[in-house]
Amino acid sequence: MTAGRSRVHASCVAVDGAGILIRGPSGSGKSSLALRLIDEGGILVADDQTLVEAVDGGIVASAPASIAGRLEVRGLGIVSLEYLPRARLALIVDLAAADAIARLPAPGDLTARLCGRSIDRLGIDPARADATARLRLALRLLRERSANPAGPLVSLNERC
Repeated sequence: MTAGRSRVHASCVAVDGAGILIRGPSGSGKSSLALRLIDEGGILVADDQTLVEAVDGGIVASAPASIAGRLEVRGLGIVSLEYLPRARLALIVDLAAADAIARLPAPGDLTARLCGRSIDRLGIDPARADATARLRLALRLLRERSANPAGPLVSLNERC
């Protein structure tokens, strides 16, 4: 794949039209967190393998054709679900244990590079009951951010 396009080991769900790319190693909870977001009204874009491409100043995610509309649900197998063929990414989520996530992250920790572009990022422990609430709050903060639309997600210590 080219510098502007690649395949990443990640799942992707669109929440209120905003793509959330969920990254993490095998068995870390990508599909489980995706399922919880879908259960709360999100729509599957891709599971486990996601194609990402720089398009019109942003990054667009899609599923490889062979797995489009499929989600692995532990204990049930691979299930077919409604899906979006493409979603513009708004947020990257990196899965980690709670004790590995900074309580008040530095602004530089709230962005990541993907396809040569900077995108907002957040560390989430998928085992926490409030994981999807944190993601929805992050999306709301991103939407509310108007003074500096190209800047990173604002950390709590800068908002006070």
